Amino acid sequence: MDALHWWRQGDAVTQGTALILLAMSVASWVVIVWKLRLMRRATTDVARCTAAFWQAPSLDLASQRLQSFDREALVLPLVAAAYSIASEPSPSEHASLATAGGLPQRLTRVLRNALHEVLGRLQYGQVLLATVGSTAPFVGLLGTVWGIFHALTAMAGAGQITIDKVSGPVGEALVMTAAGLAVAIPAVLAYNVFGRLIGRVEADLEGFARDLRELILDTSAHKP
Repeated sequence: MDALHWWRQGDAVTQGTALILLAMSVASWVVIVWKLRLMRRATTDVARCTAAFWQAPSLDLASQRLQSFDREALVLPLVAAAYSIASEPSPSEHASLATAGGLPQRLTRVLRNALHEVLGRLQYGQVLLATVGSTAPFVGLLGTVWGIFHALTAMAGAGQITIDKVSGPVGEALVMTAAGLAVAIPAVLAYNVFGRLIGRVEADLEGFARDLRELILDTSAHKP
């Protein structure tokens, strides 16, 4: 009996369930590999970028230095947003609501928007991992229940039923449960690990955004 015997013996529901689990596995592993690269760069680049930023003599030079450190564009959007507010003239009476308010309000608005954009990029794929981790065991269980029902129905019409005739088809059906767990466990582990790493990077970015806001406000207050 070869490894694909259960595939040939199964009906459309069993085969469809197997294909769904295969698609879930491929999608989750693509996200896992991509996010491994992303988070490895993020944890390294954010620390290097913040250090390079505070060692720069001016905001212009800091932005130039970050070009070579920020490979995933996680810190540069914050600096660019703050620089756009710091360098723009005072809003006129006919300015839009986006430029209304004082410097602290405008800084908070643009830094918050830039931070949300960066965090959205870091969290991309987390929903897929959570969905696969929570639904794959049930998809596998569905395939198992249907496979057992299909096997028992077929054997009921075959006359005498012995344990050797039951154990093979039922064992093949239980493979679907194992497949569902094999798909779900890596997705759940990856979701938890990436969530922890994203939380650390998010805390660093929020701290940097807060310090950058205070720097711009202090610099503007001392302008002649």
